[in-house]
Amino acid sequence: MGLQRKALRTTAVGAVSATLIAGGAFGLTPAAQAADAVRFVDISGDGGTVLKANVVTPAGADGTRHYPLLVLPTSWGLPQVEYLAQAQKLADSGYVVVSYNVRGFWQSGGEIEVAGPPDIADASKVIDWALANTPADSRHIGMAGVSYGAGISLLAAAHDKRIKAVASLSGWADLIDSIYSGRTQHVQAAALLDGASLVTGRQSAEIRQIFDDFYASNLSKEQDMINWGKKRSAATYVDQLNKNGAAVMMANAWGDTVFPPNQYADFYEKLTGPKRLEFRPGDHATAELTGLFGLPNDVWTDTERWFDHYLKGADNGIDREQPVQLKSRSTGGYEGYPDWKSVGATRTKLALAGTTTIHTNVDSGADGGIVFLSSILDQVAQLPPVASIPLLPRRWAAVWQSEKYATAQQVRGTAKLHTTLTPTKESGTLVAYLYNVGPLGLGKLVSNAPYTFHGRTPGKPFDVDLELYSTAYDVPAGHRLALVVDTVDPLYIEHNPSGAQLTFSSPADDPSYVSVPLREQ
Repeated sequence: MGLQRKALRTTAVGAVSATLIAGGAFGLTPAAQAADAVRFVDISGDGGTVLKANVVTPAGADGTRHYPLLVLPTSWGLPQVEYLAQAQKLADSGYVVVSYNVRGFWQSGGEIEVAGPPDIADASKVIDWALANTPADSRHIGMAGVSYGAGISLLAAAHDKRIKAVASLSGWADLIDSIYSGRTQHVQAAALLDGASLVTGRQSAEIRQIFDDFYASNLSKEQDMINWGKKRSAATYVDQLNKNGAAVMMANAWGDTVFPPNQYADFYEKLTGPKRLEFRPGDHATAELTGLFGLPNDVWTDTERWFDHYLKGADNGIDREQPVQLKSRSTGGYEGYPDWKSVGATRTKLALAGTTTIHTNVDSGADGGIVFLSSILDQVAQLPPVASIPLLPRRWAAVWQSEKYATAQQVRGTAKLHTTLTPTKESGTLVAYLYNVGPLGLGKLVSNAPYTFHGRTPGKPFDVDLELYSTAYDVPAGHRLALVVDTVDPLYIEHNPSGAQLTFSSPADDPSYVSVPLREQ
């Protein structure tokens, strides 16, 4: 495991370095360079920790009037110039914008707390500073951010009722359900975060221990890790957030390999105040990326419209639009829905008939791709991970296929797997993949998800219910859907003892199936 972790960190550091080169370019955008109202300041955060920040005020601000305030915490591993292009645009439209480097990264003081209590307290301290040192209006305060900044913004809105509106972009609502879904470590995502923090920040002893226990599959520390993650998840504080009444906009990508879409959708359904949910093709933070360079970008356009309505009172119609907005991975237009449950209004079932046994410990060739790269290819070229379904070795992969569909199937929402599993060992991991299979047997990945079990009795069957990652994908007429299950995927840590086997069955009184959500025609 040590060598594997070192290799993963090396890969992560390389990827992060490339990201940071791009991130450094944000400060060179024409919009940012033209921002003569930009001030670089030090703000005293929780416990006196120095937070490096920048302030952009509307042109002509002379202290005679107040403006709505927007606070933007930086993304994990990115410097404080990350939002300068957007900050200038927002300031030009009448906002005071304060962006700050979160504690533990770059020149800000302290250690990385991973959205812990000091980070939440920091957000309130930044608001305090802005109200005392800028022409900010205390009655109209919003927070927004990408990735880490998104998670901190949601948490801050649950703890500080002065925050009236939030835009959480490519973030998380449930940290454990993001990188430990299906009780399985999302190792590439964790290694990317770990590598970024080693390059650009200062890890606390606590986060170092969390990473080490995570990689080591230390079950004795599992509950401690879960408790640690829940403390850093807005889902834990949803009642407080609802009570405070902030208007919450959330946007994410279907292929986000760090914070998958399911946990956002689940959280969205629990919100009772003004809310909006947007999903688009892409991977982690890629949907917002062009906007950070000051280029036209749908996510940032809707973010500004959200704040204009809920902080300025602008009658721009965003409150009258369907609150759930989706863009399919297969088509270019947006689809509006009144709520998340309406997305997959009807369902079709793919029966998983018969009894199938697979051997573990070998990658069959079906996998979820590579963190960032695979979903970006899907975003820009509609090229998701592929596998030749007829050639998958049945010794290591279980395969079920539908009949050819006479009409296109518009998959929308969350596919659900139900099956009966009999293991030969007490622990194990399986990964389920849903493929769109063309006439030549080439399968394009529609969705996937991992599932891990511990403490089971060998030879004794038990039910498995697994939600695959939510998506929007169009299966053409004449194609099939296929469910593939194997036991090894580079995205995840697997827990299959050597020589283990998994048997999938479909009892007559409890048949196995995949329930696929479809858009209502």
